[in-house]
Amino acid sequence: MTTPDVTVIDYGMCNLYSVMQALEACGARVKLSSSPHEISTAERLVLPGVGAFQDGMNGLKAQGLVEAIHEFAEKERPLMGICLGMQMLMDRSSEFGNYEGLGLIKGNVIEIPNTARNGDPHKIPYIGWNELFRPDGQTWEGTILNGIEEESAVYFVHSFTCVPKDGNHRLADSYYNGRKISAVIRSGNIYGCQFHPEKSGLVGLDIIRNFLLF
Repeated sequence: MTTPDVTVIDYGMCNLYSVMQALEACGARVKLSSSPHEISTAERLVLPGVGAFQDGMNGLKAQGLVEAIHEFAEKERPLMGICLGMQMLMDRSSEFGNYEGLGLIKGNVIEIPNTARNGDPHKIPYIGWNELFRPDGQTWEGTILNGIEEESAVYFVHSFTCVPKDGNHRLADSYYNGRKISAVIRSGNIYGCQFHPEKSGLVGLDIIRNFLLF
């Protein structure tokens, strides 16, 4: 069996050890890179991230990686954004202003309301384990959620959520006190996970294994 190669993008925005460790535990050969050439020619890409949207995009721009990620995506190879990495796949974010993202999946990143659906205040950032739900009409077969049971719990830490322009790009949702959260988005072989699969136990590892099959 061929060992899957994964390039993890290093742009100075997160502790990459847990992501790399999870990928290796699932059988991948992992390369950490900030090289535009290595990223544009990678077999698979993972774009992790924590922190503010503008800082993340500035980190990618400073390393000359925006064009490299676009070149990679044009080859229709597998890409997975995690947390901030998922948000940067979108057109733009309203976090601390109005900033352009990578534009690989059409839509915006908006703040999670600081009240529950019934109007009661709740904590932001949204931190903790929550369940995955399949939107009406979606199938998880043949995706990174293949074989994952609906209502499986994964681990979230974030204050903003993605709103894809095309509802069909929502592969899985979660609910925070009645507020709908885009948990997984997808366009072709481009995926985003708002939760941290590397911190989501056996379910998260199964999602990573599915990604390595593409």
